[in-house]
Amino acid sequence: MKKCLAAMVIFIVSAFAVFAPIAASAAPEITLRFAGQLPPEHPGTGYMNEIASEVLERSGGRIEIKVYPANMLGDYGLVHQELIKGTIDMSMMSVPGDIDPRMNFVYINGFATDYDTLEKVFATGGWAYKKMDELNQALGVKFLGFNVEGFIGIASTKPLVEPLNPGVDKGVLCRVPNMSAYQLPAEAMGFRTMTIPYSDLYTSLQTGVVDAVDGLPPAAAYSILKDVTKHWYALNYSIENEPYFMSMKTWDKLKPADREMIAEVVAKIAERSIPLAKTEDERYMKMMEEAGIKVYRYSEEELLPLMKAVAGTWPALANTMTKEFVDEFVKELAPK
Repeated sequence: MKKCLAAMVIFIVSAFAVFAPIAASAAPEITLRFAGQLPPEHPGTGYMNEIASEVLERSGGRIEIKVYPANMLGDYGLVHQELIKGTIDMSMMSVPGDIDPRMNFVYINGFATDYDTLEKVFATGGWAYKKMDELNQALGVKFLGFNVEGFIGIASTKPLVEPLNPGVDKGVLCRVPNMSAYQLPAEAMGFRTMTIPYSDLYTSLQTGVVDAVDGLPPAAAYSILKDVTKHWYALNYSIENEPYFMSMKTWDKLKPADREMIAEVVAKIAERSIPLAKTEDERYMKMMEEAGIKVYRYSEEELLPLMKAVAGTWPALANTMTKEFVDEFVKELAPK
């Protein structure tokens, strides 16, 4: 009996010695909070979860990233402030133009209605990438890449009047984000506009405060507004994208090898977002049709008058973005 008991004790001690290091190494050394604004079921949130999963695997379990979708940590303006302070580590959210209006250049269009052009414009290492990193590093935030959701259209409860004619009032009051990069082009296309927060989109359309909403690509429009939308117009007048950011305070604490690994993971998934956006835009427009929403698709030629009207607003953006910046934007991104 004593021999059996002794053998059992030796087995337990040996097992503990073997498994204790594994249990200890399983606990993450670093936990990063990753803020997002999209619903849990949205593809963009899926990309965030994919980043978290790959970083955990490639770090051998040392770096855990916890994903907080659907504005759980606050809206994009608040989250960006927290990134500056270092109280939130990462985000994939809209750009807060109230901090630096020049960052809203990522929403300006007038140069593209096709995804091949978008792929060039938002490429890692391109002008837009370098400029976004430059503007954010001045604030204490590291830019890691663009999640391009797709082209922005108009979700409406009423049919638009001559949607492709910028010289005609569209017959609706349209919600726009509080950014000149959205408001000026929308008005140039013939929309009367009102600024309403992102969080109030559904109720504003449901209660008739506005008749139409812009600022959303098909995936977000379907996810958020499918129950209150009757018409979807694929006008492609802006580009929805959420930059990937990391607090410089967090970035500086990471080992160089971990920085490189995280940047590589994010860049890979960010670059994949554009070809996937084309597929997702069409998939969600089909889902809209299945839900009873009337969807209007247009060719590049049909959209050309709107693109010209949108490009005509570029000089006016100098009032908020500075003439120097707008001139650089035009030089780099205007159709050659």
